[in-house]
Amino acid sequence: MKTKLKVITILCMFSSILLAQNSPPNFKGDIKLDIRDSKGDWPVFLETKAPKDAPNVLIVLYDDTGFAAWSPYGGRINMPTMDELAKNGLTYTQWHTTSVCSPTRSTFLTGRNHHQNGFGTISESAVGFPGYSGHIPAENATLATVLRKAGWSTFWIGKNHNVPVDALDMASSKDRWPLGLGFDRFYGFIGGETNQWYPSLIEDNHFIEQPYQPEEGYHLSIDLADKAIAYIQDSKQSKPEKPWFMWLNPGANHAPHHAPADYIAKYKGKFDDGYEAYRDWVLKRMIDKGIVPKGTNLTPLNPMPKGTFSEADQVRPWNTLSAEEKKLFSRMAEVYAAYSEFTDAQVGRVVKYLKDSGQFDNTLIMYCADNGASGEGSPNGSVNENNFFNAYPDDMKVNLSMIDKLGSQDTYNHYPTGWAVAFSTPFKMFKRYSGYSGGTADPLVICWPKGIKAKGEIRDQYHHSTDIVPTILEACGVTMPDVVDGVKQTPLAGVSMKYSFDNVKAPTTKKVQYYEMTGTRGLWKDGWKATSVHGALPVNLGNFDKDKWELYNVDKDRSESQDLAAKYPDKVKELEKIWLEEAKKNNVLPLNDLSVTEFHKLEYHKEVPADGRFIYFPGTTEVPEASAAPTLGRSFKILAETDFAKDTKGVIVSQGSRFGGYSLFVKDGKLYYVYNFLGLAPEQVLSTTLPATGNHIVGVEFVKEKMSEKNETLGTMKLYVDGKVVEEKAFRTQAGHYSLSGEGLCVGRDSGDPVSKLYKANFDFKGGKIIKVIYDVSNDAYENVEHEFKVKMARE
Repeated sequence: MKTKLKVITILCMFSSILLAQNSPPNFKGDIKLDIRDSKGDWPVFLETKAPKDAPNVLIVLYDDTGFAAWSPYGGRINMPTMDELAKNGLTYTQWHTTSVCSPTRSTFLTGRNHHQNGFGTISESAVGFPGYSGHIPAENATLATVLRKAGWSTFWIGKNHNVPVDALDMASSKDRWPLGLGFDRFYGFIGGETNQWYPSLIEDNHFIEQPYQPEEGYHLSIDLADKAIAYIQDSKQSKPEKPWFMWLNPGANHAPHHAPADYIAKYKGKFDDGYEAYRDWVLKRMIDKGIVPKGTNLTPLNPMPKGTFSEADQVRPWNTLSAEEKKLFSRMAEVYAAYSEFTDAQVGRVVKYLKDSGQFDNTLIMYCADNGASGEGSPNGSVNENNFFNAYPDDMKVNLSMIDKLGSQDTYNHYPTGWAVAFSTPFKMFKRYSGYSGGTADPLVICWPKGIKAKGEIRDQYHHSTDIVPTILEACGVTMPDVVDGVKQTPLAGVSMKYSFDNVKAPTTKKVQYYEMTGTRGLWKDGWKATSVHGALPVNLGNFDKDKWELYNVDKDRSESQDLAAKYPDKVKELEKIWLEEAKKNNVLPLNDLSVTEFHKLEYHKEVPADGRFIYFPGTTEVPEASAAPTLGRSFKILAETDFAKDTKGVIVSQGSRFGGYSLFVKDGKLYYVYNFLGLAPEQVLSTTLPATGNHIVGVEFVKEKMSEKNETLGTMKLYVDGKVVEEKAFRTQAGHYSLSGEGLCVGRDSGDPVSKLYKANFDFKGGKIIKVIYDVSNDAYENVEHEFKVKMARE
């Protein structure tokens, strides 16, 4: 009996030890065999609480906005919300970015340099090198991850341009989507841009349809503000004491420049003086406001020597334009300004909510932009920015014909390079140019009533987007961990700016910052700046080792107008050497300035199966372009097995939008295939009478014959019904992108903006049935494909 009791006692002790071993390391309860004898410890299982009185954090990050565009910086675009925040906070005059969207946004995510994050270029243009893969390494944990673990709710609203291009589809891991990067909720679009009237939307980890249509008052900026307020309300409703971190990224000011007509009307005639006159006007205002020092000079309109940059980046002097061209260019600036102010008004709704709910005073707000004004509209502007991504020249006659529709659903517009230079006054060049401040100098207003005593003051300390994360962490009282999720962390590249909040005279704590983007290079160190004279992609020059370097003392020459390289050659060599050291340390190499078409060859493309076939089914999520069957710049076949009925109508398969794409659909008893080449009229159409009720195989074949000088893929398109050609015509197809992001391949519907004018949005397939759709991008003859298709259908 005694032996038995000993065994039981030992077993009980052993069980207690085992139970204790499986409990959290800081568990303070007491675990016995019987719960009646045990003591629980709830607090150890609950989430960490943020420090007492910790602030909320709101980052408002615009896109493609130059230093001289907005009213707080002297610009002509009214930004009432930003003006109010500037009056209650600080305006920074020497804050810089990487010169392009995805890379800058990656620095906001992690506090490391963009090449360290794998974002040496935008996500859509990722290539297979460490600094350019679009994959943020685990040793660069995000700010959201750190703050969430420290007790904050975390929200990402609007633009996401940091999901790797190879992970955009539904089959991919979501570990690099927002929820995998430390955010509790996400609502917005994944990619470089989206149609503001018909956005490609994602909530959390799945695609969704927009909640209502433009004719019902929809605009993406309104939707994003609604969702931002809703997410904060949801959080505060259940845990009012818990602070939140929100990254609010509107589509503005990236193309397409879409704005309501009443806002466009507010700017009528405001830019009739032209971009050169604007530069003179705004520089005086910038000096008066203290944004730049007295004596700051304007730089040339076209500052780079011929042969060192792409002709598409040059500016046409205003006095060389015709009266019609001046009217068009002015209108494009009006629409851009309206787009910006309208978005500011939606941000204002969020700020008003914070005031009404008593959260404003203890919310650290950063209102800023991710790079300089965009030059992607070419010297003539564009009514379809997708031309740029297809290396297709803009046509002035087409642009002029659309002047009254700019900003509407009918255009995908972008202003000319002249306005990019004007809105980046007083600096040289614009977005993509990282060596010159025209690409990297950006507006930044910081407002935090409870944490910043100074109101309405200027701060001139030199800083960079890598400094945002350290600043927020210090303001929140959170230290960057050495290890996150078991991974030792890379040190933050930036420094905190918090020292400048209440000390206008404090010297900058920044010591050195390298720059590189699409072949352009620069280095700032202790007030000196070295810049290579090399145009941005797609200049296709190479010979980086032969580049000339310019030298500027930006402490005295803010606009970088006086090249001192000849006077201080040793300083040039010193900074050039440091640039190379920084480049090696941060995964900057190899440098890339390839043409658009050459770059496309290096970008991620889904591997084509051995037989060249891709199979798609109805009722599935759209397939992003990078993961879809490749039909750009090549021969292809699309075959659909369908069961038609008397009342059949709707889209069988589609990809793209009215600004570039194709659609196979049924309407009014006819089968149509429409290829919309970059939105240019007329649409290319093949059609035939819908075959009789029953099972049929319908589709098209495009046989590529040659490429034109305009980068058009030329060939013959044939429409097939049950193996027979029913119509064929000469077609031109695109070689670059149907869309930079969104508007993916869809079976049974057309997502977002309709491809063809022959039908409206939500023209889903009804009446009858789509069995499946097969794409063939092999070199097989159509007859063989047709035969094998029938065999495959019978087998599957």
